Amino acid sequence: MGVRYLSDEWISTVAQVIATDADIVTLAASHPIRVVQMVTGGPDGDVTYHFVTGASGVAFAAGMVADPDITFTQTWDTAVSIASGVANAAEAFINGHVRFTGDHTKVIAAQPLFAALDRVFTTVRSSVDFG
Repeated sequence: MGVRYLSDEWISTVAQVIATDADIVTLAASHPIRVVQMVTGGPDGDVTYHFVTGASGVAFAAGMVADPDITFTQTWDTAVSIASGVANAAEAFINGHVRFTGDHTKVIAAQPLFAALDRVFTTVRSSVDFG
């Protein structure tokens, strides 16, 4: 049995992988961004976590962050589908399953960072329990 998706242990695991990912660490300084991810309706209630990059490094942790540039909101089912590789994040966004608020230019500018982050989620996926 793996790490339960969106649990504190999952957030800690992802944070550890991010902190040691050379691509993300390198991209962080040149792509400063404050992202909040909100997942609603999970088996343990709603979960919020954040991803922050900048000259001071990278942070991935539970909870909100002040003044996010971007906030993504989705249901548990959508989040599980994307995180488990069943659904494509871009298609879920286009189809309205992922709501977005914030500065869309920051999302576009940070695409290399998001691509590196996606590789982290893919790496962690094999050890995650999505049930």
